Amino acid sequence: MKKVLITVFSIIFLLLALFFIKNFSQNLQSKLAIIKIEGVISNYTNIVKKIGIAKNDNSIKAVVILVDSPGGAVGASQEIYRAIEKLREKKPVVVSMGNVAASGGYYISAPANVIYANPGTITGSIGVIIQHININELLNKVGVKMENIKSGKNKDILYPNNELSPEQKKLLEETIKDVYEQFLDAIVKYRPIKKDELRKFADGRVFSGRQALKLKLVDKLGNIQDAIDEARKLAGLEKGSFEVIELKDEKSFLDELLGSEIKAKLNSLLKTDVGIYYLISF
Repeated sequence: MKKVLITVFSIIFLLLALFFIKNFSQNLQSKLAIIKIEGVISNYTNIVKKIGIAKNDNSIKAVVILVDSPGGAVGASQEIYRAIEKLREKKPVVVSMGNVAASGGYYISAPANVIYANPGTITGSIGVIIQHININELLNKVGVKMENIKSGKNKDILYPNNELSPEQKKLLEETIKDVYEQFLDAIVKYRPIKKDELRKFADGRVFSGRQALKLKLVDKLGNIQDAIDEARKLAGLEKGSFEVIELKDEKSFLDELLGSEIKAKLNSLLKTDVGIYYLISF
């Protein structure tokens, strides 16, 4: 009986040892990670988390970021930009632009070591916008009067029932100009272009990938495979000596149970917005 137990424990120990050796060897294999940033940039936490994983995983030698976004919120774009800056300090980062990488989509691309765009990629749209809707006429027609009780004269500056005064418009313009200058500074920090030159065409217009190359907004024309090969070279990896992985969002139990589309619809039904949502957008 004792010999049987020793044999069983020996087999279990051997199996565990093989399991850990296999996983250890897999972790040692060099990897090239792909991170996708798609759609409007608003919720940045998952993206920043994936960038952090890529930065701290020593088996990941380089990162390719696939950007397919028309832009989004300023704060979210700046969060992602800063995360990519920190990633770049430890390993090469290459951006591959898809259909569109405009406004905030271009902003988050700027700190990459190398930016690839397809010839027909829509990019640029360098500028800042904030919207104000005035619904006073509509409220008057339906006989509704809305009053704002506030602590300061500008607390309701972007509320839909507030008629913007010339002074308030000036305040908003000053804010927009400040954020616009931040956008330009973020680009020239990593792109081979001077700020005065950039300002000449950073007026919100969009460019094709080929036009952007001439303006030095992107570095090379090519697709995702070209970007992967570029990242491989920057990391000093030989062909066939590394694994390409995609860092994906972790699915919660609710995602698995309902599916992402059903969950999104459920969230929209349950969501209640209180107050006003100010959004300055790239």
